[in-house]
Amino acid sequence: MKHMLENKYNKLKQIIMRIEKVTVAFSGGVDSTFLLKVCFDLLGEKVLAVTARSEIIPKRELKNAEMIAGRIGVKHVVFDFLALSNKKFVANLPDRCFICKSELFGNLKKIAEKYDYMNVVDGNNADDALDFRPGQMASKKLGIISPLDNAKLTKDEIRFLSKRLDLPTWNQPAFSCLSSRFPYYTEITSKALRQVEKAEDFLLRLGMKIFRVRHHNDIARIELGKDEMRLLWEMDLSKKINKYFKFLGYTYVTIDLQEYQTGRMNEVLTNNDLAFMKDDKK
Repeated sequence: MKHMLENKYNKLKQIIMRIEKVTVAFSGGVDSTFLLKVCFDLLGEKVLAVTARSEIIPKRELKNAEMIAGRIGVKHVVFDFLALSNKKFVANLPDRCFICKSELFGNLKKIAEKYDYMNVVDGNNADDALDFRPGQMASKKLGIISPLDNAKLTKDEIRFLSKRLDLPTWNQPAFSCLSSRFPYYTEITSKALRQVEKAEDFLLRLGMKIFRVRHHNDIARIELGKDEMRLLWEMDLSKKINKYFKFLGYTYVTIDLQEYQTGRMNEVLTNNDLAFMKDDKK
């Protein structure tokens, strides 16, 4: 297993060395941080990190990305991404992620061209193919390179290598943009995004790490990891959570009895919902 991982790691390095000057789509998460670190170690000043500032991204994530980029020592550009200006995105159909990533990476490619770092890479890994991720279709359509996926590196392997590189993100919980908290066909608004962000910030302050706050209009449905579920009952946090969430404007606050796992919001999709994927391939 160790030999196989080293082969994958070496393949990643070979892929990056062939790219030469590179722009990294950098969120500050586990995957993009690892990718940025390896790129910078190999290419130095030929690397540019680019991060979006947007209502769909928690402010804490942007601060974290800025901190990590500074720690690595890479040139870092932050640009404003107005996702809510796109009516199709706001409508929140199953192709929401495709619409968002198409515009996001289109903007990112313009920045890469401006700074003359033409090759754009993202942090998609080998595990991402196991979930419904229409954003990957957008990145491939725009010619974005996914070195981690091409090297067949999984999330667990990336965490292991990140720890070896002394990256603070090696055990960081998985992150996704705030729009993923909304069931498909539920309109995404600025007010609701702030509501979700404040709710999740509160859970963080309570010591929770693995969670999602799903926004069902006047209902907040909280998904928790196994340790967080235990913390909820052992520390008797339900009253605090209920009080604060109602202060934020939720009428009802619920705990999902099923343990949190990525991709839960995609379970309700039907073949009709996914028709856009077939149409796009024509």
